Amino acid sequence: MYHLQYSTEMYNKEQYITVQNIGVQCRTFVDQYITYSMVQSTNVQSRTVHYDTVQKGTVQDQNCEMASQQPIQNQPNQGVEWMSAPQAVTGAPPGLEYLGALDQIIVKQRVELLEMLSGYETQNKYDVKNSMGQQCYFAQEESDCCSRQVCGPNRPYVIHITDNNGQEVMSVRHEFVCCTGCCWCATNSSCGYEVAIEAPVGNIIGYAKQHTSAWKPHIRVLDANRQEMFVLRGPCCWGCQNVYCTDDIEFSVTDQAEDKYLGRMFKRWAGCGRETFTDADTFGVTFPLDMPVPAKALLFGAVFLVDFMYFERAKHSY
Repeated sequence: MYHLQYSTEMYNKEQYITVQNIGVQCRTFVDQYITYSMVQSTNVQSRTVHYDTVQKGTVQDQNCEMASQQPIQNQPNQGVEWMSAPQAVTGAPPGLEYLGALDQIIVKQRVELLEMLSGYETQNKYDVKNSMGQQCYFAQEESDCCSRQVCGPNRPYVIHITDNNGQEVMSVRHEFVCCTGCCWCATNSSCGYEVAIEAPVGNIIGYAKQHTSAWKPHIRVLDANRQEMFVLRGPCCWGCQNVYCTDDIEFSVTDQAEDKYLGRMFKRWAGCGRETFTDADTFGVTFPLDMPVPAKALLFGAVFLVDFMYFERAKHSY
């Protein structure tokens, strides 16, 4: 009986020890599993962060590379094909390097809808392009509203000329004169139109001035010391361009002695509708390719004087 009771107690004790050992082993296993899981989770997060960083860096690099391959959208006009930036030209005013690669400039005035419909004179805007239609510069008039409506082409104005970065590189300035435009007394009096040409702004490089003539347009281009450089002479019938006569109105460009033909300045026929209802014209000037850039800039500036003198008029007044 005693032996049976002892055996039963021993069995229960061994069973308790066995269960206790199993519990300890289970807790140990669970602790090891938790530790393993935390380590694995840390590794996965580390790899994920590293992968995301690599991917983000790769995407950013690809975006930068793609952006560097995209064409630069120049201002002030989006979607306009601009002329490629030229190399530096010795002796050229800053920003006028484009002129060194050109032998022709096209100056196209923009059509203003308000002006076309109402006759209200707005500030002129011009696109300046090369012979291939690529834009080189943008020009815009600055003047006050009252003088535009009352004084017409006699008004004071400044033409601001900017490059494809929106930087002003040149200006053409006209001061108000009460009585101007008389071709018989233009040279030696205040009756003649005159503009000052600045490049860069604030630095006068020359002038374009109306001179005496019997009837035909006569303009002289002067340097900063008012020494004559070029002579522009227009046709007798400069105002007769119409649907029956659509040829260019040409102004010859010669040297100061009028012995050497250097190029021409011209106004193109813009079409019946545009010519009838707007004063938005298209002009051009040609010159030798090897002409110094400051001299080209003077002829470029003279285009605006020709526009205001002979073609800046209110169509509705006729």
